[in-house]
Amino acid sequence: MIFLAKIIDVVVKSIIKRKQTNGEKTFESIKHIDEQGIEYWSARELQEVLQYKEWRNFEKVIDTARIACKISKHEVNDHFVEVNKIVEAGATKKPIKDYHLSRYACYLIVMNGDPRKEIIANGQTYFAVKTRQQEYKELHAQLTEDEKRLFIRSGIKQRNQLLAEAAKRAGIITPKEYAIFQDYGYRGLYNEETARDIAKRKGIDPATDNILDHMGSTELIANLFRIRRCYEKE
Repeated sequence: MIFLAKIIDVVVKSIIKRKQTNGEKTFESIKHIDEQGIEYWSARELQEVLQYKEWRNFEKVIDTARIACKISKHEVNDHFVEVNKIVEAGATKKPIKDYHLSRYACYLIVMNGDPRKEIIANGQTYFAVKTRQQEYKELHAQLTEDEKRLFIRSGIKQRNQLLAEAAKRAGIITPKEYAIFQDYGYRGLYNEETARDIAKRKGIDPATDNILDHMGSTELIANLFRIRRCYEKE
């Protein structure tokens, strides 16, 4: 049981930790926010991150991305805002061409960049994931509460199966051990409440009712995150 407790402790601690990918750290670190609270990226800074030595070569990628933006029927000037950037040139200062880029513009630039560069591969993953998250957010806003619960509950069911497999590989075999393992997960999320404690607070019988079936969409999302972080930490 001491070995089991150590495994559970490692898994539960992982719930409260978030891991950022190299791509996320890189691209988020150069993001700017303007006076209206709108995010943007500087093309000159993105050029450096994407390891293009010469602006003329990077501008070719920008031009391709602008064409892709036009083809996708987005307003190009909304996503690629041309500006002048002042830089020092010896004892004087001079303006150079720059763009303020939207997240979508950065996405298009990265997707049209040199795929042999590792940083661009990371960038493609990063912006693709962020774009997908935004699409999910917009879809989620159109769903009713019951539809949200059904959608999230289905995801939890699938990920609970992955969690059970991960726990088994870690040496948690018997139903009693797995129940203890699950309780530690709930305790980490619910301020030391066990599954039985949660069921009692909700006024349901844990022997016949699944507490997940008595949660709203927000609470289900929190549990989905808990479950996913557990099996991903294996």
